Amino acid sequence: MTASPAVRRLNAADPDFARQMDHLLSWESVSDDAVNGRVLEIIQAVRERGDAALVEFTRRFDNLEVAAMADLILPRERLELALERISAEQRSALEAAAERVRSYHERQKQDSWTYTEADGTVLGQKVTPLDRAGLYVPGGKAAYPSSVLMNAIPAKVAGVPEVVMVVPTPRGEVNELVLAAAAIAGVDRVFCIGGAQAVAALAYGTESVPPVDKIVGPGNIYVATAKRHVFGKVGIDMIAGPSEILVVCDGKTDPDWIAMDLFSQAEHDEDAQSILVSPDADFLERVAESIARLLPTLERAEIARTSLAGRGALIQVADMDQAIEVANRIAPEHLELSVEDPQQYLPQIRHAGAIFMGRYTAEALGDYCAGPNHVLPTSGTARFSSPLGVYDFQKRSSIIHCSANGASQLGRIASVLARGESLTAHARSAEYRIK
Repeated sequence: MTASPAVRRLNAADPDFARQMDHLLSWESVSDDAVNGRVLEIIQAVRERGDAALVEFTRRFDNLEVAAMADLILPRERLELALERISAEQRSALEAAAERVRSYHERQKQDSWTYTEADGTVLGQKVTPLDRAGLYVPGGKAAYPSSVLMNAIPAKVAGVPEVVMVVPTPRGEVNELVLAAAAIAGVDRVFCIGGAQAVAALAYGTESVPPVDKIVGPGNIYVATAKRHVFGKVGIDMIAGPSEILVVCDGKTDPDWIAMDLFSQAEHDEDAQSILVSPDADFLERVAESIARLLPTLERAEIARTSLAGRGALIQVADMDQAIEVANRIAPEHLELSVEDPQQYLPQIRHAGAIFMGRYTAEALGDYCAGPNHVLPTSGTARFSSPLGVYDFQKRSSIIHCSANGASQLGRIASVLARGESLTAHARSAEYRIK
């Protein structure tokens, strides 16, 4: 048995606790110059050479011998075939998860609205879905069918007519579960391309890949860097950092449960962050013992070990109020309130991507099938960002329809303000409508 991870211990009573927290939470997502330069070259090549560049990069980076772009297009029939190939149990689980995700997101859908003022002026908002959305899906063995559901279903609920998915197939590895999820979620077109080149193709379009209005979905540092560069030409969901979980516990949950909840994020990758906060010092010790005992049983034990040693922490606080303060300071992607009465603390939570209430609500349920989206703000961005949702695939246009009397009344106001800004054409345009 290998040594257990040396998970750092912090105490909110320490005088330098704030500094220790800053160090714990620091994570640099910026690309280095080499990655940045390479991504810019790839984007330029795709813009200039279109399909030919995509074929070339696929041969080079995915070790896939393809003759033409036609070899990288998956027809809808191939998605349906994947549905038949997966096991009945897998299909049932995907369909059940999809139905829950769809049901939840239906409640997010926004409708157009207007109201009429006393003089007959009509004001309002027109809500319109995007024309086309692009979904990036990691390929090969590191594939996540759950991400297909979480990204594609909100787009379809929003009314997006066409969802285009890109998924690399390195060395020809095709993940049947991913294709089956695409079939269930209603993905319209699939291209077997990945990396920065796929992002560039979605943003600018090629002879085969249509340009989209927004690109969503997770990827590696090259994908994230490419999304940064094409933002403005298209919308993007977010630049996601490593996965995170913060568990706030009153010390009365089974410590094995808490240890496994921490592992559920630590196993993602070495940079993932798992933190437990509790006012019960003895409970923190029991969780540390559970971590040491259960870690060797994990299939991804080494990844989890590195994550916990590098970015994990067990934090002791004075009481539950201070635990909530720490939670708001961290603004975690996933927050578990593993307490007797989580509802009493909910009003105090200001910053969190998703909040898992009570002892029985494992974060993993949210990853797959609870219903809310698992695409969440990371690295403290929950302070100003929200989970991916239907609203990300809808845009809003303001409606202004002035009556004659309304135009006259508003024109007087606009005239004064426009002349105050020395914009006389603005003023005169409004003044023409004054009775």
